[in-house]
Amino acid sequence: MTTIREVETAAGAAAYLDALTGLLKACVDAGASIGFLPPLERAESDAYWCEVFDDVARGTRILLVAVDDDQAIGSVQLGLATKPNALHRGEVQKLIVHPDARRRGLGRALMERIEEAARRRGRTLLVLDTKRGDDAERLYPSMGWSRSGVIPHYARNGDGGLDDTVVFYKELG
Repeated sequence: MTTIREVETAAGAAAYLDALTGLLKACVDAGASIGFLPPLERAESDAYWCEVFDDVARGTRILLVAVDDDQAIGSVQLGLATKPNALHRGEVQKLIVHPDARRRGLGRALMERIEEAARRRGRTLLVLDTKRGDDAERLYPSMGWSRSGVIPHYARNGDGGLDDTVVFYKELG
């Protein structure tokens, strides 16, 4: 049975390091456009997750992990804006679902939970971006997200080309 857990401390997050590293590698190596290029090396993944865990400890990032039989099969983050004029905002980051766990509603469940976590922290406006043509581009509008626009040639892909990104926002109200 899959459970979605909010990781609230650096020590709690560190317990997931191996599982999250495996999840990130599987997604990047399968072509996910989430800031890394394949093949993803363990050291690069570990360094990234340690930065995330530090942000969790500082209270500037929310980390949710979907676990099934002690395996991390999905994750999503919310970066919390910290400037005085932006305390109502957050940025959804790195919604990832293991390639073997896709098409079961896990991405939607993670998004619903991250929106709930944002509301609990008084965030009323969320933003995110996704690669044009990815499954997520269809998911977000079905959940009430509004498309703001497209930025051409935004991110390099594993083949060396450049992909467009689509920017979305959602007012939580």
